[in-house]
Amino acid sequence: MQTNPPIKRRRARLIHVGHVPVGGDAPIAVQSMTNTETCDVAATVSQVEALARAGADIVRVSVPTMEAAEAFGAIKRQVSVPLVADIHFDYRIALRVAELGADCLRINPGNIGREERVRAVVDSARDHGIPLRIGVNAGSLEKELQQKYGEPTPEALVESALRHIDILDRLDFQDFKVSLKASEVFMTVAAYRLLAGQIEQPLHLGITEAGGLRAGTVKSAVGIGMLLAEGIGDTLRVSLAADPVEEVKVGYDILKSLRLRSRGINLVACPSCSRQRFDVIATVNALEARLEDINESLDVAVIGCVVNGPGEAREAHIGVTGGSPNLLYIDGRPHHKVGDEALLDELEQTIRDYLQQRRAAAGVDAIPVVVRQGGTR
Repeated sequence: MQTNPPIKRRRARLIHVGHVPVGGDAPIAVQSMTNTETCDVAATVSQVEALARAGADIVRVSVPTMEAAEAFGAIKRQVSVPLVADIHFDYRIALRVAELGADCLRINPGNIGREERVRAVVDSARDHGIPLRIGVNAGSLEKELQQKYGEPTPEALVESALRHIDILDRLDFQDFKVSLKASEVFMTVAAYRLLAGQIEQPLHLGITEAGGLRAGTVKSAVGIGMLLAEGIGDTLRVSLAADPVEEVKVGYDILKSLRLRSRGINLVACPSCSRQRFDVIATVNALEARLEDINESLDVAVIGCVVNGPGEAREAHIGVTGGSPNLLYIDGRPHHKVGDEALLDELEQTIRDYLQQRRAAAGVDAIPVVVRQGGTR
């Protein structure tokens, strides 16, 4: 199985959002955003922690008021994942969250107001050693650009970004990243392609307002995947009208599919047909739920029949092929047979034992295995 992606990434300037490197040779960072009321500190901390457990490298929090800024500080003290403060219009909020430990400020210099206010925000970011994120959105383009282009276009998005970048250039501030988001896939992709060759800063990818879980996942996978396949992109957020944890999961699935980054189980499964010798769909759904706690990368193949099963199983760390009884493979070799009634438990047991042995061989401390009620693991 191919292990090295044939993707040559655009080389971007390296910045740091807290302890997470973005750009350069750093892994592509996966982000999400809280949707709790920021002033509800307990609820927001709980959601940030859930996102971190799901694998989020960076979490963005909306800070619309000074009260929310104080709450942001309290949230920051309780979590370890880097936090980006999302701010619009009021530069004083940006100054305050910088004092309270924000790891990045998401602003548009153009909507902060007079240049002295922008300068104050930039000076604060410089003093606190934190980067900025310029976020351009097709739904909130400047009025003059709307009049000039008549409607959102890739060129309009890029011109808006370059206006903001010019402000930072005049202030000699280069530690920033840029996003150019639209809900239309081709517009977004074209905009990123146009900007990628004009600046050296990292690019934050996303399809904004992508939709619900299913449609938003498809649109994001297509748009973000097109750019990543061309080497464009240093960090990403999958924007879904769904639980933010799902955004993180989909983000990793996109990166897995391009072999740019792996986290957790890479489950290869057949769509099932009348040849299947066990219930593939039920097995895969249950297995995914049982293995959500695993962060390590592992290829697992679950194939219902002997047509494609042996080939897929031989390419995976662990695989199963439907039969009478089913045949379980480990490291590409047939290992033992297992009946339908024990298949799910046997697969989970084998996967956890495999990972435990791999940790032991690498000298990594064992991770406790949670045993479910009823004796299954």
